[in-house]
Amino acid sequence: MKRHVVLIGLPGSGKTTVGRLAAEQLQAGFVDIDAIIARREGKPITMIFAEKGEAAFREMERKEMETALGAAPAVVAPGGGWAAQPGAIEEARRSALVIYLRARPEMAAQRAEPEGTRPLLMGEDPVARMRQLLKEREPFYRNAHAQVDTDRKTPPQVSFEVVRLAQSSAGW
Repeated sequence: MKRHVVLIGLPGSGKTTVGRLAAEQLQAGFVDIDAIIARREGKPITMIFAEKGEAAFREMERKEMETALGAAPAVVAPGGGWAAQPGAIEEARRSALVIYLRARPEMAAQRAEPEGTRPLLMGEDPVARMRQLLKEREPFYRNAHAQVDTDRKTPPQVSFEVVRLAQSSAGW
């Protein structure tokens, strides 16, 4: 029986890029939680954070994840902070293979930079902020079923590993 594949990791770890590639290879749907929320709210995530606060955003994110995990098996990419919410990974593990895309803070900051849409990376030194996010979130990320290191790998290489895990552990 096919299960969802949920990709977690820091902003810039490749969840969206790798998720799209893996979904294509698995002939599965791809669910980008941030994109769904931004589209529904009609504004970028940074504005949602600024106007409604992180708690309100996390609640929207939780509901979207619930909806995604209740639908047909797909590759799902929540925002980087979703996994650090109490119980989130444990809940997802019931119906999904959770894969931690691991990136060094320096690499993640470099990849995340061009977008400027990441509320928790605005302003201050992005590498220092990424190190802080990793310190806060890695204990949660480590609850994933599997980990794929993304440093010094291209998105297709990471995607290949995700697809292999989906085939060996999630019924694809």
